Amino acid sequence: MDLRLPAAARHAWAAHTLRSLFAAAALALAALAPAQADELLVLSYHDVRDDVARKGDPDAYAVSTQNFAAHLDWLAGHGYHPVSLSQVIAASRGEKPLPPKAVLLTFDDGLRSIYTHAFPLLRAYGYPALMAVVTSWVDLPRDQQVDYGPRMFTHDDFVTWDQLREMQASGLIEVASHSHALHRGVTSNPQGNSMPAAITRVWDPKAERYETEAEYLARIRKDLGDSVAAIKRELGVAPQSVVWPYAAYNSQTNAIADQLGMQVTFDLEGRHQTLRRDLHGLARLLVFDNPTVNDLAYELRHDEGLDGLRALQIDLDYVYDADPAQQARNLDKLIERVKQVGPSHVFLQAFADPDGNGSADALYFPNRHLPMRADLYNRVAWQLKTRAGVKVFAWLPVLGFELPDPALRRRLAIAASNPKETFRLNPFEPQARKIVADIYEDLAVSGYSEGLLFHDDALLRDDELLGQAPEQAAQRTQALIAFTQELTRAAGKWRPKLITVRNLFAEPVLRPDSERWFAQNLAAFNQAYDYTAVMAMPWMENSREPQAWMDRLVAQVARSPRGLARTLFELQTVDWRDNKPIPAQRLKTMARRLQAAGVRHLAWYPDNFIDDVPSTRDAREIMSARGFPYIER
Repeated sequence: MDLRLPAAARHAWAAHTLRSLFAAAALALAALAPAQADELLVLSYHDVRDDVARKGDPDAYAVSTQNFAAHLDWLAGHGYHPVSLSQVIAASRGEKPLPPKAVLLTFDDGLRSIYTHAFPLLRAYGYPALMAVVTSWVDLPRDQQVDYGPRMFTHDDFVTWDQLREMQASGLIEVASHSHALHRGVTSNPQGNSMPAAITRVWDPKAERYETEAEYLARIRKDLGDSVAAIKRELGVAPQSVVWPYAAYNSQTNAIADQLGMQVTFDLEGRHQTLRRDLHGLARLLVFDNPTVNDLAYELRHDEGLDGLRALQIDLDYVYDADPAQQARNLDKLIERVKQVGPSHVFLQAFADPDGNGSADALYFPNRHLPMRADLYNRVAWQLKTRAGVKVFAWLPVLGFELPDPALRRRLAIAASNPKETFRLNPFEPQARKIVADIYEDLAVSGYSEGLLFHDDALLRDDELLGQAPEQAAQRTQALIAFTQELTRAAGKWRPKLITVRNLFAEPVLRPDSERWFAQNLAAFNQAYDYTAVMAMPWMENSREPQAWMDRLVAQVARSPRGLARTLFELQTVDWRDNKPIPAQRLKTMARRLQAAGVRHLAWYPDNFIDDVPSTRDAREIMSARGFPYIER
């Protein structure tokens, strides 16, 4: 707005005064406004060498020297400002803000190529970096080797302490711990699978038992202590951070690192982050498959929030068999099918429900309260991740646990108004809450999972628990949400950054007033969880016009805040009224129509991997998360 009016010659002093007042007001508002939060990008590199294949190198984490140099040049040319770890720590404490587009470069494992190939380029550009070393590998004795994947690595593949001292003296390289000897797998279950040493309770086949919590924490404490002592002895400065091998950590191992002076830890998920005081689990973009500048630019600009989720919900009851040989064949069938279909996620049943009544009779992991049908969840989840390349979420009831003690089960149960209702524990009974929280913690201890799917048993009718549950439907909804968040925290003690998904019946979406019959609400769920899995199952709801029913459901979800962005439509593949499969062509047509209407996330249940129903070919067409579905040989 121009304050100089046409007759302003006579009133120049007034205009000047007004401008001064506006300027003063702007300065005052700026002073009152909160400071802009620091944004940080962290890149994770490993090996940098000359002879890396353009694509498909045996070492997927190796980057060619040429591409690495181009990355540095691109970052410089696009306004990124490399920062040191010390700068990040200072900014988190409010001492000095980071520059715009701050980027921290990290190098894992302490490979010799960082000294011979990366360090000269970092010095030429003046870029600081963090180098995380496995202290037992530094100056590896010449008679020892490390199985590094593509080949055995020897002394000449790792940095020496002299080289680290030289890089540290440049002022550009800071050294972090990558553990002393945790960069390895340990036996994680009776079947002999191997999982990261930093997060796994070791299975002792001779004693036929798992490591206790105390033994596990003592092992981690000794390893980190040895690493810190070695770095301080050789370099004169204790490390400020630990880069957990395989990004495998939990709140308890982070607490040990804190006690040893390493209050910064790193993850391998995510890209950018807003800096906060707590520097645990900083997101890093893992640089792999030798990306060109164009590849790197795409990754940095790509919005992961736009990616669609594709999930198969899998019954572990169909993997289980009393005959170990048949169980192994069932597992192979599952892995092969998931690999061929190519979903992004598997929601894996972690409880046993052989009678099909919707509640847990037993569990598939060691726990304190229910029988263990088989120690199977850990094995199957890890095989799905490592062999089929999917993210696995543990699927568990919230209230439906049939405790083995009949008297305790009766005392802690909800007296259901409908005898056909799924058995549920009373979430307002402290003992019941503690039992379920213990089960979720035991699940997290037992093995790998990246998220939780809360079963559809978490409901509360308006005529149940009168006098204990809140009268208002919205309050009952929030009470159940608060309980699931308590369960997430219980599991999160051992599995950080768990993604949460909760099943939602379709009726509260189609008829919001029916919240009083379920204590479920789409908007509340999408506020509380990462995703809501609405049961988009018209045949289960006895709809005479399944497609019209689905169209109404989509329209209602779209009206809800963040509805299509947060809601996963879970299709049924079987008409349970006659137990016949839904025709594949019907599922394809429905899925295409959902996507055309803006639905981003799809899942289905059940997935009959034993009989290949729906067929792998049809499943791939509907549920593949690949850019171009194809058969892998």
